[in-house]
Amino acid sequence: MRVSQPAGKYYSTDYLKKLCDLWDFRGSGVTNMHGSTGDIILLGTTTKQLEEVFWTLTHDMGQDLGGSGSNLRTPSDCLGQSRCEYACYDTNALVYFLTNEYQDELH
Repeated sequence: MRVSQPAGKYYSTDYLKKLCDLWDFRGSGVTNMHGSTGDIILLGTTTKQLEEVFWTLTHDMGQDLGGSGSNLRTPSDCLGQSRCEYACYDTNALVYFLTNEYQDELH
């Protein structure tokens, strides 16, 4: 299962705890954080658990799911203005816009 990362890959400890608890309960507990796709990859579950995981991620955790396969890789950005005093523009906002623009077009 692919789960989109937040802009700048900023996570709260509360979010990471919820994600790990969910995956320990509904899946194998094995993850791949920002592997070759850039997404969070949740490895190993059963078909019966998929809807439960989708519901928890989207409704309880407010998380966007998946990506767009080989048509568009998940955009990623540097920390930009959130951490870099020399940043000339808001990279987090740009990647958020581009992700919505192109993934919406594909879907």
